[in-house]
Amino acid sequence: MQIRELDLKELLSVYDVVSQLRTELTYDEFEDLIYEMRSIEYKMIGVMDDEILITYAGVAIQTNLYHKRHLFVFDLVTDKKYRGSGYGKMILEYLHDYAKMGMCENIVLSSGFKREGAHKFYEQNGFEKKSFVFLKRV
Repeated sequence: MQIRELDLKELLSVYDVVSQLRTELTYDEFEDLIYEMRSIEYKMIGVMDDEILITYAGVAIQTNLYHKRHLFVFDLVTDKKYRGSGYGKMILEYLHDYAKMGMCENIVLSSGFKREGAHKFYEQNGFEKKSFVFLKRV
């Protein structure tokens, strides 16, 4: 088992896992967005078993007035075949160390309001609900 940064050559494997969470996203949209997010230093982190991606986190170190310098977790998903086996906790521990090394004050993520299982998982791993996210389509 290894946790490491993934590269662009591994996008197909990443998409196979990410699409389990982002079901509306086509591969072409995914690829375009990944390339666009490189401008914000978006990093793809994976828990790997040899060449098999088990758990994926898409993250970037950001700064704003509310969270100050923080690690923002855009996506966190474990392949459905491996859920409940501790890989999510493993990557969160890695991200905690990654945030500390990046001199971040917090780790921040957003989760859909209907994902109670995910909310419970985050709370069990030291996260607390702090705000609501509002969206207006343009």
